[in-house]
Amino acid sequence: MTIDWLIPITHWLPLVQDKGKDKTALEDITPETVSKAADTVVGSLSDIWSNFLTHTPYMIASLMVILFTFVVVFMMRRFGRHFFRRTTSRKSLQDLLTRLLTIVTWILGLLLAAMVLIPGLTPAKMLGAVGLFSVAVGFAFKDIFENFFAGILILWHFPFEEGDVIQCEEIVGRVERVEVRNTAIRRVTGELVIVPNLFLFKNPCHILTNRRKRRVSIIAGIAYSEDIETAVEVMKTAMTTCATVRDDEPVQVFAEGFGDSSIDIEVTWWTGSTPFAIRESKGEVVTAIKKALDQAGIEIPFPYRTLTFKEPLRVEGGEG
Repeated sequence: MTIDWLIPITHWLPLVQDKGKDKTALEDITPETVSKAADTVVGSLSDIWSNFLTHTPYMIASLMVILFTFVVVFMMRRFGRHFFRRTTSRKSLQDLLTRLLTIVTWILGLLLAAMVLIPGLTPAKMLGAVGLFSVAVGFAFKDIFENFFAGILILWHFPFEEGDVIQCEEIVGRVERVEVRNTAIRRVTGELVIVPNLFLFKNPCHILTNRRKRRVSIIAGIAYSEDIETAVEVMKTAMTTCATVRDDEPVQVFAEGFGDSSIDIEVTWWTGSTPFAIRESKGEVVTAIKKALDQAGIEIPFPYRTLTFKEPLRVEGGEG
């Protein structure tokens, strides 16, 4: 019986001791302790406010430097274009030089503002920090910087301008604007495509409107029973009536080969370089050649098929 009474007492004894410890810890928190903690917080806030007030002139001067840089950049954009128009006639190169000048101005202005804001910051330390920062940003935004430098090279050296019609892989359209990172191309079907400059820089790019004229070819067929030389002359005469065919380049009409049902004749001429000019010229030339061959009585055959059988066919007549 004595052992049974001792077990509950030993079970509740640690709890009573823990309550006594908590009561002792609460008694240790005196008003003097709370006052010291409050004084520490107030002192820290007072020091922060004092440092802020002490550093306020540097902040105001730094903001003034940034504002002055903004004004300088605005003036450079306005008068830089007029100046670069005298040095080069390429609009893309004018835009590139203006953008590079504004970027360099902003970088110098921000560096100067940082050195004004932090008096102990020297140009050497700033350049070192910028170098480390640029390496980190370069690895993080590799694709963006690749497109940026590709855009600079396109604006500087590539021969197409705004308004040119280009073809790159599956993209065919008119260039609406060339930016540092992207190029906006309006497809011939009306859609606007934003193409990364790195794509244009790495892949073959065809400038369809690099010249004002392009050579176009079509294939016309005549029956095997027709005279080839006569058909060639008829086609050449028909080409002279087409207004979209340029007369400063020769028209070439040659027999090309033996087709399945016709003698194939290649007709080549020069016309405008835009997609619309090419479609318009093809329509006019095809119409003129068809009309001339019909008037000359030269047949343009349909596909013929000759069927042969291994054994003669037997035709059975129907009952009377």
